[in-house]
Amino acid sequence: MTDAETKVAVVTGASQGIGAALVQGFHHRGYRVVAISRSIKPSADANVVTVQGDVADRKTADMALKEALDRFGRIDTLVNNAGMFMAKPFTMYSDEDYAAYIATNVTGFFYMTRAAVGAMLKRGSGHVVTITTSLVDQPMTSVPSVLASLTKGALNAATRSLAIECAGGGVRVNAVSPGIIKTPMHPAEAHSALARLHPMGRMGEASDIVEAVMYLDRAPFVTGEILHVDGGQAAGHHVIQ
Repeated sequence: MTDAETKVAVVTGASQGIGAALVQGFHHRGYRVVAISRSIKPSADANVVTVQGDVADRKTADMALKEALDRFGRIDTLVNNAGMFMAKPFTMYSDEDYAAYIATNVTGFFYMTRAAVGAMLKRGSGHVVTITTSLVDQPMTSVPSVLASLTKGALNAATRSLAIECAGGGVRVNAVSPGIIKTPMHPAEAHSALARLHPMGRMGEASDIVEAVMYLDRAPFVTGEILHVDGGQAAGHHVIQ
């Protein structure tokens, strides 16, 4: 495969957790990667370019697209992984919480996806994957999360709508809907309680999400799909033992 044929993935929220695992996953599969985060460090690997910026700022999307095209000549996959989550009773959310959710989860998706899809449609191929949450489909009294449902639920709906809009242009659009994943966001002492929130009795690993994204990326007849990777959460209620 020549340099011009090597696929290029753009990953947001790439400095830790699921995002860092996705960068490694794409890199190990021979992709070149543009990794975006507010706190990401420069990369010494010629096949990984980092962009430091906030996805809620349109300039970050413009910079990421420019890096992908200038350095690697194309963009094949965008993973909208950057997101925020805080479990609070609805009436306890502040105006600042609401603004932060909208900025990161919705505005970031809009700017990044608009830039990437424009480039993909010009080439006649491409794939967008957005990381949402299974709390949209299966809310829990123990995890009050209306703002997550408000914003991530909107992304599920946008995924389906954009998939239909772009289906004739060679661009696929999907989402991965995780359960609770073992990342630095969750302290080790909480893992046992969080594991019991899943019918399978364990938390997910970042590798579970990476494998789901990779499946979607190599599934040319799949678009508009919300793939639940949640240990059975979205399938129905279960009794916590």
